[in-house]
This record gives sequence, C-alpha cells and structure tokens, in this order.
Amino acid sequence: MNRKLFYLATAVFWLGILGICLGSSWRPNQAENTAAIVEKRFKLTEVALHAKEGDCWMAINGKVYDLTAYLSEHPSRPADILPWCGKEASEAYRTKTKGRPHSSRADQLLEMYQIGLFQSER
Repeated sequence: MNRKLFYLATAVFWLGILGICLGSSWRPNQAENTAAIVEKRFKLTEVALHAKEGDCWMAINGKVYDLTAYLSEHPSRPADILPWCGKEASEAYRTKTKGRPHSSRADQLLEMYQIGLFQSER
C-alpha cells in the first residue's frame, strides 16, 4: 500500500511540474503585449472620460495609465490621487504635489498599469 501511494504521489508531482512548464510556454509574450500597448494612443479628451474613483485614468510623462485598481492600494489616501484622475498629471507625479519625487519602485509599479501612449491635442 505504501509503495502504491509513493508511486502515485511521485507521478502527481511530476505531472504538476510538467503542467507548470507547459503552461508557462503558452503565456503571451511580454514583448507582444508591450507592442500592443504602444500602438494605442489616447488624447486628453479620452483620458478625461475616466475621472472618478471607479474609473481613473491619468496621462503621466507621455503615457496613459488606468490606475483604477491601484487607488485602494496606494500608500496614501485615494483622496490624494483622485483630483488627478482624467488629467495630465506628470508634474503631480514628479513632485507628489509636495516637491519630492516618487521612488524608483513607484516608477516600476506604475508601468504595470500602462494602457497606451498620450497624444497631445496640438
């Protein structure tokens, strides 16, 4: 009985490892996702349509971010960010409206929410 259990557990383990390996090869290529994001361009009029807590987009440094899901996870109160929803917020992001920059970790985290590029309406 113990031998059968051992063989069964070993088989299940290796099937799990095989499944993980095969599953990771089927994931979409990150480069393809990035290319798709770069192709999308948003004007300020489009960004402005997303100016509330349940739908918050911002244009920051030439890119557009959907920060809706991040609002509740931001270290400060969502009320600090909400006034910038639907707007071009590069200066606010650079200075945190207090004269100090965000961390490099914040810059990395921000990239996870990029949905496209900001197109000036000039």
